[in-house]
Amino acid sequence: MERRFRSGNVYEKWDRRNKNRNIEKFFAGGHREKRYLKGLKGRIQNHLEGTLRVVSTALIVMIQFGLVLYLPFVLQSLTVYFYFILELCSIIAIVTLVNKNQSPSFRIAWISIVLLLPVSGFVLYYLWGREGGKKRALDQHILRQIAYGRKFLTQDEEVYEEYVEDHPVAGRMVKYMVNEGFPLTSGNGVKYYPMGEDAFEDIFQALENARKFIFIDFFIVAEGALWDKVHEILKRKLEQGVEVKFLYDDFGAAIRTRKYFKQILEHEGMEVRIFNPIHRYTGELYMNYRSHQKIVVVDGKIGFTGGFNLADEYANLIERFGVWKDTGVCLVGKAVWDLTVVFLQMWEACGGEKEHIDYLKYKKRGKELGDTYCQVISDGPAHNPKNVIENVYNQMITFSDEYLYITTPYLVLEDYMQQSLIEAAHRGVDVRIVTPNIPDKKYAKLLTNYNYGKLLREGVRIYEYTPGFIHAKQILTENAAIVGTINMDYRSFYLHYENGVWMSGESIQRNIRKDFKKIFHESQEVSYEDWQNRPRLWKMIQPILNLFSTLF
Repeated sequence: MERRFRSGNVYEKWDRRNKNRNIEKFFAGGHREKRYLKGLKGRIQNHLEGTLRVVSTALIVMIQFGLVLYLPFVLQSLTVYFYFILELCSIIAIVTLVNKNQSPSFRIAWISIVLLLPVSGFVLYYLWGREGGKKRALDQHILRQIAYGRKFLTQDEEVYEEYVEDHPVAGRMVKYMVNEGFPLTSGNGVKYYPMGEDAFEDIFQALENARKFIFIDFFIVAEGALWDKVHEILKRKLEQGVEVKFLYDDFGAAIRTRKYFKQILEHEGMEVRIFNPIHRYTGELYMNYRSHQKIVVVDGKIGFTGGFNLADEYANLIERFGVWKDTGVCLVGKAVWDLTVVFLQMWEACGGEKEHIDYLKYKKRGKELGDTYCQVISDGPAHNPKNVIENVYNQMITFSDEYLYITTPYLVLEDYMQQSLIEAAHRGVDVRIVTPNIPDKKYAKLLTNYNYGKLLREGVRIYEYTPGFIHAKQILTENAAIVGTINMDYRSFYLHYENGVWMSGESIQRNIRKDFKKIFHESQEVSYEDWQNRPRLWKMIQPILNLFSTLF
């Protein structure tokens, strides 16, 4: 039986070094300068049709909200008994929420609404807060597609047993993820991208080299220089007989793509699917659940994921909020199949066909092309309240012993995860979190800043990325690293479909740590005294925003 790589085996180090040289050549394809981005001029195009669609959807929700708020005034002229019945229903809603198996923050937010608005609050909760109706049916549909896809994920027991034996601490996380249906693979080649523009260089080259199929999935798709280049390559590949499946989130693309964007791509020969059209579930606010995943897979041989979207700001072709810092990874090896399965699961979740597509048609024989262990993880609101990714993040924090570094554009945490960070700092772990200095959303900045206080007071170090907006989503310890689409906030853990790659290997962890050191150097550390001296207006607004943070 073929021997697997072990990080502690000295006699294999020479072989791994040579493999890594081959990997770099495979990734870079011989180029060292910007070939594809050179000369591209970014632009922002906001389309009126999409803007009107988003605005009209928002108006429908606001009208519903307004009518519900007006309900108590209508009931004043009616019998007191009917009013009493609704009050009783509000009490029932509160009791239900208290005993509900959901996030404490979610329950507190809805209990507050029901108490503040005794009649309207109950109706709002019935319409938008409870589980049931179309939401439950859609969740069940998505869970069926995910369950079917997991049939094609298998665990190599030898790899699993050797890793757990050699890495007893990290092995605890591996056991959990394997039990949740995410296999551990070995011998993967991984390239880390410290900036979005670096990733797109290799993505373009991979697309150019495609021979059989291309899978693309992004949260945000925006017509601009990046899209023009991708579109031009995809059209050529279609002419060459390459199959193209293109998936994107409706909310993420609504404003920045033209009205018949999907139809144009389909006319050119692409297969296109949209996740959760924003107008479809306004009555139950399911429009708030989005697919935040970012995946590119080419020929089943090479895969990409990270925080970047298909829009010009992610490659710094235009300036929005200063320098846009994003990160990502490229995979070759057996882990590419796991990333392919995540794509196909969401692809089927967005379709209505009764028969499943042929997964195995897209599986390529995995080869050992590096020295990195990988587990591709994914999650989403259909799994609530069982949130695997949130649990993995908490385990990364809990099992850290030397250092714990995190980048996230938003920091909105449950109390238990804040406590895990504090406990890590108290046991001597070097805990550092990096957030943006320049935010993309003002309310997110206020909420993120509000979460600094308790952490700073208890010894967690917090930095703000001063060159601009850090959109990177990653966590690193001495045991492993995760790079993907996952923010450290309620929305990513409970409302979005996310994906990432858990990685354990000397070279990948070293490269990510090197980038963290650069980030710390470029960032401004925030002290507890700085936080205490924040603007008085912030101090007034932040507690109120925090109360309803799970609803944003």
